[in-house]
Amino acid sequence: MDTFSQQEKRRFWILVIIVSISGFSQGMLLPLISAIFEKDGISSSMNGLNATGLYIGTLLVSPFMEAPLRRFGYKPIIVGGGMLVFISLLLFPLWKSVVFWYVLRLFIGIGDHALHFSTQTWITSFSPQQRLGRNIAIYGLSFGVGFAAGPLFAPLVNVFEGLPFIVSGLLCMLAWSLVFMLKNDFPDIMKGKSDNERLSARFKGTMAVAWLAFLGPFGYGFLESTLNAMYPVYALRNGIEFTSVTIILATFSVGGIISQLPLGMLSDKIGRRPVFLAALGGGSISFFIASTMETSITAVIVMFFVAGLFSGSIFSLGISYMSDLTPKHLLPTGNLLCGIFFSLGSLIGPFLGGLFLEFDAGFSFLLLISLFLAVLFVVSFIGKLKQRPIAA
Repeated sequence: MDTFSQQEKRRFWILVIIVSISGFSQGMLLPLISAIFEKDGISSSMNGLNATGLYIGTLLVSPFMEAPLRRFGYKPIIVGGGMLVFISLLLFPLWKSVVFWYVLRLFIGIGDHALHFSTQTWITSFSPQQRLGRNIAIYGLSFGVGFAAGPLFAPLVNVFEGLPFIVSGLLCMLAWSLVFMLKNDFPDIMKGKSDNERLSARFKGTMAVAWLAFLGPFGYGFLESTLNAMYPVYALRNGIEFTSVTIILATFSVGGIISQLPLGMLSDKIGRRPVFLAALGGGSISFFIASTMETSITAVIVMFFVAGLFSGSIFSLGISYMSDLTPKHLLPTGNLLCGIFFSLGSLIGPFLGGLFLEFDAGFSFLLLISLFLAVLFVVSFIGKLKQRPIAA
């Protein structure tokens, strides 16, 4: 069936709104805290390490997410995750401390993962196959719109240092309240299989059929954390004003927003793999060109926009690809692994970025990003998958 019922449409758009505000908070938080710490003289390696709190939280909670989702359903997990996010955001202005802020980012990572895991699995479970790429593209688009708007609110720090955190927390709370309009639902389970299988067995089975798809969330996690947490530090040290940095970051997100739906619909027609390869290759080339033109802010902005057109969609393309490859009863596991790989990429990004800035490698920071995407392109191009098991 290719059409949504009215109830499914309402559910879909509420989930989309929730994800967009989550994107807004993440998009604002990364460059904002990096800039505050840089201004306070915190070392780049410590700055990068602090940025990993968000993703350490995701990894810590990941092994424990699937069982509660299957037992309690989607809605309670979204409620709990959203509450954790907006409360943590509102606590930031209370005490300015590297350790305290790291703990808050840890909690935001846990809450955000609960939000994304639940909404993502819910959407992939009720979306018809013919509209899967389109629906996941809209999901990614909503996150991208929020993420693009986030850095633009970071300069509110000039009014009052706690103001961006308060604005973000209140917006998250408003979006979170919409979930109470939804009726709870549960993921599909194959009798005698996923309800009894050990988590490790489900992980192994899902990895066997869909590991290539997880390179999308992995790559996007690397891009998101590196660009938003460490690039501002690199740019500020090279004499670029913070306002210009926020515009550059927002431009990348805008590129991803514009191309998200067209690429998702194109992947529905010609297949996920060719579109995914084009996204990785185009992003790598764009960042390489940007690395040679850093003396011109305008040129960097243009190339970040082009890079966003290509690689800004690799997260949603990866989810759609995973949903194609994974049997229905393993979709929660597949979405869980998407979150884990996103977090792993997000952890590697600030770590490598911090090392780069600490030791001054002698070449452009953007070249590091270009090389990373090039490696993913090569792995995706030569990688092979096992035959998908028969789904129910």
